[in-house]
Amino acid sequence: MKRLLFTTLISFASVALFAQTTTTDSAKTYPDSTKTTGDSTKTRRTRIKLGFGGDATQVGINDTITEVSKAPGFSFGLTFTRFDIGLTTLNDNGSFKLSPQNQFLNYRSWRSSNIGFDILQLGYRFSSSFRIYAAGGFDWTNLRLRRNITIQRNQPTLTYTEDDISYTKNRLSATYIRVPISFDYRTHDDADGRRFHFVAGPDLGIRISSSLKQESKQGDTKLSGNYHFAKFRYGASLRVGYGAIGVFAKYYLNDMFEDSPAQDGLRQFNFGMSVGW
Repeated sequence: MKRLLFTTLISFASVALFAQTTTTDSAKTYPDSTKTTGDSTKTRRTRIKLGFGGDATQVGINDTITEVSKAPGFSFGLTFTRFDIGLTTLNDNGSFKLSPQNQFLNYRSWRSSNIGFDILQLGYRFSSSFRIYAAGGFDWTNLRLRRNITIQRNQPTLTYTEDDISYTKNRLSATYIRVPISFDYRTHDDADGRRFHFVAGPDLGIRISSSLKQESKQGDTKLSGNYHFAKFRYGASLRVGYGAIGVFAKYYLNDMFEDSPAQDGLRQFNFGMSVGW
């Protein structure tokens, strides 16, 4: 129930923070719309809605835009898209319940998060509906540990010590460069100028840092070092969305921690909301 509430709140926050742009149905609806078949361009009236829920304000109703139809070809450039915010769940050898040797990693499921976004993209469009692309960005995994322990850094295996301190925050984190390779199918625009997206493909990651942050009445501590997060991870991702808003799920096929035999078979599953395509 807490996860459902948390995800719902994320959904409302996403709608509030991002304005949606919609276009009119077709050229024949408005006399001032034009379409030129020779250069595959069309000019249409647009409405921009800003606001939250039903209290949207329309601006720029009489503005015009020129769109170029999506022809086959390569594209490359900087971007800021697929902003993901969701939850991190551990899968222990096929079970979402941690085994005895992994109980020290018991975590607050509704506070263990996954956040990421892409900043670079190379793609090829086969048609207006289908494309394939490889992107590059950043991804953060945060585990909010329940127990009052300190995960030891730079040790031969993943180990911990019990503490006599009551932590208000005990967070184990890893930062990755993420490289999704995606097959993107999108439908035609509907009457509101939006479309459905269905995206699937492998998701790769290269670890760049890991850390432990602890907060208590005795003070705050942040320690960086080797906490045995996998240097390289690989898995599969799935995205489904409508307009600019969607949901995502990612499951990694290799172990979350390496060089630590007691954690063999412990893998990571992320899911949540996504903004941008």
